[in-house]
Amino acid sequence: MSAVPPRHAALALTVAVVWGVNFVVIDVGLDRMPPLLFAALRFAAVALLGVAFVGRPRIGWKWVLAIGTFLSAGQFGPLFVALDNGLPAGLASLLIQLQALFTIALAVLFLGERLKPAQVAGAGVALLGLAVIATGRAETVPLGAVMLCVCAALSWGVGNVLTRMAQAPDAKALLVWSSFVPPLPLAALSFALEEPSSLTLDAAAVLSLAFVVVVSTGFGFGVWAWLLGRHSASRVAPFALLVPVVGMASGWVALGERPNAAEWAGAALVLVGLVVTVAAVTRRRRGFREASDLVHKP
Repeated sequence: MSAVPPRHAALALTVAVVWGVNFVVIDVGLDRMPPLLFAALRFAAVALLGVAFVGRPRIGWKWVLAIGTFLSAGQFGPLFVALDNGLPAGLASLLIQLQALFTIALAVLFLGERLKPAQVAGAGVALLGLAVIATGRAETVPLGAVMLCVCAALSWGVGNVLTRMAQAPDAKALLVWSSFVPPLPLAALSFALEEPSSLTLDAAAVLSLAFVVVVSTGFGFGVWAWLLGRHSASRVAPFALLVPVVGMASGWVALGERPNAAEWAGAALVLVGLVVTVAAVTRRRRGFREASDLVHKP
């Protein structure tokens, strides 16, 4: 299989930048909207705007419900709450990438896949990096917020495995129809747990929601799915590793989230571990065209 053409590589890089910046945009939106309500509005908008452009997913509705629960509600509910409770946007963009490790572990347990030594080594390095970050951030970032982000990554991993099991022929249709699942439970939780007074529907709130729905989800996921339809996952998925790099850089520039020494060291370990893990996966899959376990949908 030939290398990704420069124009397609540029598109993949653009998506990585959009998804990295998206964490900063979410942080801005959370200053104006309660986290669970923000997540509910995001999925309601994706579902209502997208349903006019796609047909029904050609899989059982049980898969749509399960994927909407784990890949969407279970990922973004905890993630938005974590960001709202003090987790820096840049750090969140890194920690959420632990989904790759959870996906591999769950695939071993439920899909019968076999781990390669490089995958085990990469996972160990990434987890060591997470421990370094947690230790270095103990005084400034609530541990509960870190753990919520890790739970979001775990839910994403479950959603990835469910997506592989469902074998949906149209990824865009699955995205849109599974987005009908989260709004009601997230809105109900918001009504029960969040203060309506924290909602401010000003221009910044509308623009942040529009960016998350139209640019990050519509453009980002649409282009990513298009690229996966033309190139093997082994050539496209590694571009997602740029997301936390962009996320941490944009968090530093836009929000003043200056990482400390422990965070830099831990981030480097996590990225090295993820690179080793993804490289091992892509070597094993080279030559095959399949839906990526590592598709990022922030």
